[in-house]
Amino acid sequence: MPSKHFLVPAFVLLASLGTAPAAQGDDVRFEITPFVGYRMGGSFDAQDAAGNATGSADLDDGSSWGLDLGLYADQTGTYQLLYSKQTSGLDRKDPLLGSVDVTTEYYQFGGTRFYPSEQWVVPYLSATIGATRFSADGYSSETKFSGTIGGGLRLPFNDNFAATLGLRGYLTFTESDTDYFCKSVNGEATCLLVSSGSTMFQTEALLGLTARF
Repeated sequence: MPSKHFLVPAFVLLASLGTAPAAQGDDVRFEITPFVGYRMGGSFDAQDAAGNATGSADLDDGSSWGLDLGLYADQTGTYQLLYSKQTSGLDRKDPLLGSVDVTTEYYQFGGTRFYPSEQWVVPYLSATIGATRFSADGYSSETKFSGTIGGGLRLPFNDNFAATLGLRGYLTFTESDTDYFCKSVNGEATCLLVSSGSTMFQTEALLGLTARF
């Protein structure tokens, strides 16, 4: 079951955006932020052909990229569509697992709230809910419910362009003993990995360029 400690702040932020008035006195209605990042974390259990667990298999830390779209609800908040992708190897000495590249994609909807002040930088917080898709070439894919909470700083260059620095946590609800990356071999289904628990957590540090229209 999803953690109440995670979902409560996410829904509070989304609700606050949903009741916000329309923008007034500001022609900016939309923004787009392509970003690059560095994602860490994520673990599965490896298993043999008989389905017996043989130890942990962690996703390698590495680069990621994504796109964040925002529709302004008012001058300090946006509705948000977020996509983030990473392709990484598995930290495992098994030759078969070592040759598999895992793609982890997040498809999220939520909101961002900005906290402008007299300072140049603008802090922000965001929360989203959506789905995580795990895939690998030649194997089946899996899609699971997930959510994120993040925050950071917006550094405006002018009214329309800014740098965005952030840190985001991704929580995926995986269900215990779910098989991942399966395929048929000689008429029998074999799976490389199994979930190591009911959730999987990753963190991502990101740098983006925001354009406001």
